[in-house]
Formats: sequence, structure tokens, C-alpha cells
Amino acid sequence: MQELAERSIREDELWWQGWWQEMPKRAAELRAIEVKRLTTPGRHTVGGVQGLYLNIADTGARSWILRVMVNGKRRHIGLGALEDVSLAEARNLAREMRKKIAVGTDPVEERKEARAAAQAEQKARVTFAEAFERYYLDKLQSELKNPKHLAQWRSTLTTFAYPVIGEKPVEQIVAEDVLAVLTPIWTTKTETATRVRQRIERVLDWAAAMGHRTGQNPALWKGNLQQMLPTASRVKKVVNHPAVAIDDVSRWFTLLLTREGIAANALAFLALNASRSQEIRKAKWDEISFDGAFWQIPAEHMKAKSAHRVPLSKAALELLRDAPRFKDSSLIFPSPRMGEMSDATLSAVMKRMHKAEVDEGRVGFLDQVSKRPAVPHGLRSTFRDWVAERTDHPREMAEIALAHEMGSEVERAYRRGDMLEKRRGMMEDWARFLSSGLAKTA
Repeated sequence: MQELAERSIREDELWWQGWWQEMPKRAAELRAIEVKRLTTPGRHTVGGVQGLYLNIADTGARSWILRVMVNGKRRHIGLGALEDVSLAEARNLAREMRKKIAVGTDPVEERKEARAAAQAEQKARVTFAEAFERYYLDKLQSELKNPKHLAQWRSTLTTFAYPVIGEKPVEQIVAEDVLAVLTPIWTTKTETATRVRQRIERVLDWAAAMGHRTGQNPALWKGNLQQMLPTASRVKKVVNHPAVAIDDVSRWFTLLLTREGIAANALAFLALNASRSQEIRKAKWDEISFDGAFWQIPAEHMKAKSAHRVPLSKAALELLRDAPRFKDSSLIFPSPRMGEMSDATLSAVMKRMHKAEVDEGRVGFLDQVSKRPAVPHGLRSTFRDWVAERTDHPREMAEIALAHEMGSEVERAYRRGDMLEKRRGMMEDWARFLSSGLAKTA
């Protein structure tokens, strides 16, 4: 029995010695001065906490790393740079990490969640003014090439939106805030208010796409503000553009043809076709079909953003055939620098014509209602009045000629034709009426 007991004791001693030899060796605890002397690239154990290393990069940069197993996965957790975190602080941080791991926390995932939460909080703090500035720089400047339009965006939002929601985080903006911007100007500056609403909507759409806000856009019109504000078309005060009287237009046109220059030709072409200034100023030679005798205006040049065909009268075709072509521009009526003519240039021709009449002791070309001098856009009203009062041409044809939307969306969807050939006779009649003053002066 004694022999068995002695053998058991010897086996226990051997097992203890073997276990001790298999235990991981505890790294020697380096002092701070010893750590500072380490310069060889690689990982260096510093002791004090199992798995704590000083990592030295090839560049010489030194930082703390804790190598540890978390849920069966090897993790390398950074604890900061040596110049920012002392040896004692690194050991304390490593101990805290190990305590968290011991209770089932993954420090790496915890850091990721903290960063995500911080980023979400930062995004939620973006104000409307900040969102607009970023939208302006990142998107709007590349989309809008016209400096005037860019200036209008900034002017309307800084004037009307900023005082109310400029400093408010976009995440917190609700329909009541947008209403606070729009209500004071909705009935007095309806067109401006409509544009402000559209611009706020686009800025908030951008903010949502960038993750700065969630939920429905509070500036949305359909099914939202539509229920809170009166329809713009019903409150908008219609301001008619001063027009040349029907009885004066043929004399006006005769005087116009005596004027030389591209601007005068452009204005004559506008009058013959009852077109908008933009359509004339952007017109290019490849839009004209001399064989088909029509002008194909692309959608991007139209106010309603729908392509439009204009039947060209003989007088309009003759004007185009006589017009000069410039190798440096594809425009039919370019500016002196071969770019797009300004709207003010066309208006200036009419102003000079009116002034010449007044200088001769006559009243000039005044609108019969407002008594203001006629402007280029008013010629469309003159044409519309002529169709209604002096011809039997259907109202629908006149509206199509003016590129006005007719009927409901359903009606427009089913009406595929544009009555081009029927309108051709109407535009020939209009050209003859405009030119009737030439016969009197001949």
C-alpha cells in the first residue's frame, strides 16, 4: 500500500511539472524607458497584460495592439499611438478590453456601432442651409449652366426659406415648417412661392438620398401640401404681357421689316410664328425643314418640355432663306459673339420702335388695356385675339399653335396629332394679315 501511495505522489508531481511547462510563458514587464528604446519593425511584447504588443511599422510609426480571441476569432485591437497613449495607459486599456471580452462583449463590434451612431448623429445635425450649400456645389452647379438661374435658386431660398428653416436640421423639418415659409407669400407672390416650394423639395430629396433625413418629403405637393394650400393657378394673379393692338399690328410689322439686323429678323420670325422668345433665341438651322415647310422645336426649348412643330408660312420661309448663316454658330439668330441672343435684345427692338413713334408725335404701340408699351411676348396675345375676333379658325388650332396644353391629361393622351396641315392655312392667313400693311405702303 505504501508503495502504491508513493507511486501516486510521484505521478502527481510529474503531471504538475508537465502542466507548468505547457503553460504560456508570461512576458517580462518592460519599463517605459525600455519601450521607448524599441525601434526594430514588428510586434514586441511589453508584458503586464497578456496579448499587449507595441507594433512598429516600417515607417517607424509605433502603436499599441491587443491580440486576443473573441468568440473564437482572433482580434487585433488598436489602442492608439505610443506618442498619445503611455505604457501604463495602454495596459489599463488592455485590461478593460479583456474585462469586456470576459462578459461576452466584442470591443471591435462595439467600436463599429459607436462610429455608426456618431455618423448617424452627425448626419441628423445637417441644417437646411448646409444641405442647400452642398446640393448647390455637388449637383446644381453642374446641372444649371445659366448663372441667372443659379442666382435665382440662392436668392429665393436665402430670402424666404433661410429665415424660417435655414438653421433647422433637415431631419426635423416637417410640413408645418414648409407652410411657415410659403403661407406669407402664397397669395401675393404665387409664382415665386411655387418655385420656392419646388426648390425646398429638391434640397430635401437630396438630403434624404444622402442619409440626412428619413420619411416623406414635407415639401411634396401631391397628397401633402396640396391639401393645405390653395391651388396656385387659382390664386395666381394673371399679368398679361402688353400686346400690340390688332389694328396696329400690320403697321408695326411693316415698320419692323424696315429695320436691319439679326435682332429685327428674329423678332419678325417670332411675330410670324407667334412663338416665345426662348424658342426663337435657341432656334438652330437643323430644326428647319425647308422641304416640309415646318420648324421642329425640341422639347428642351419649350416651356412645357414637349416637342412642338410649327408650320412655316411662305413669308417665314422667305425670311429664313434671306437670313445669313454663320460658320461659327448653328443658331439661326446668334448674338454678335455667336452665342445665344438675350431676351433683352428682342425687347430692345420693340422699345426703339415705340420710342420712334413717340418721337414722331404719335402714341406708339401701347396695350389697349394696360396702356403700357407692347413687348415681344405680347405678340402671342395679338395673334390669339386675331384668331378669335377676325377669323373662323377653331380655338383649338390657335391653342395648339401657341403650344398651350389643351384638355385633361386623358384627352391629351388620346390626341396624337398636332393638326399641322390645318394650322398651316391659319399661319398663312396670319402672315398675310401681318404683311397687309406692306401693300398700303407700296
